[in-house]
Amino acid sequence: MTARVFAYCRVSTQEQTTDNQVQEIRQGGFNLEDRRIYREVVSGSQETKQRPVFAKLLDKLDHEDVLIVTKLDRLGRNAMDVRATIEDLGKRGVSVHCLALGGMDLTSPAGKMTMQVLAAVAEFERDLLIERTQAGLARAKEEGKAIGRPGALTDAEQEAVRVRLGKGESVSALAKELKTSRQTIMRARDKGPAVDS
Repeated sequence: MTARVFAYCRVSTQEQTTDNQVQEIRQGGFNLEDRRIYREVVSGSQETKQRPVFAKLLDKLDHEDVLIVTKLDRLGRNAMDVRATIEDLGKRGVSVHCLALGGMDLTSPAGKMTMQVLAAVAEFERDLLIERTQAGLARAKEEGKAIGRPGALTDAEQEAVRVRLGKGESVSALAKELKTSRQTIMRARDKGPAVDS
């Protein structure tokens, strides 16, 4: 049985087109029938297994089939998602080729090693980003800058909330009047002692 070749082509918005991806795959020397091209418009932030078109593609793929993508980011939202998807396809006997990596079969021993290196680099970059973010937050805090979202209520409004709650007004009524959530009113209440006047 000859291996069937499938393509998964994804773009993030309706304004984009998958035509360039299809063209790249054909120019890469892969014999691709139109009926085996799976096109999807979905954000790259969505996990691969939650993408409707990719789910249909999974139902079609059999042992010894070939799946082509132009770049790894077409296949998953991050290195871990891509790696899990490729491992799952490899267990099914499907080979996964990525044009951006020279058309390498990522389920082969060399492909698996490449994926491990890419995952390690991605983890290293993520750790650097976390480290830089934490250093930036610490510096901002030292400089006395406010960190995080601004509060829904000013300090004066929070004090007024505590006074009014102390007089027996309800959390719900105050939230409605101040156009905020009950949780915001309760946080204001819990932030300081009730004030009587």
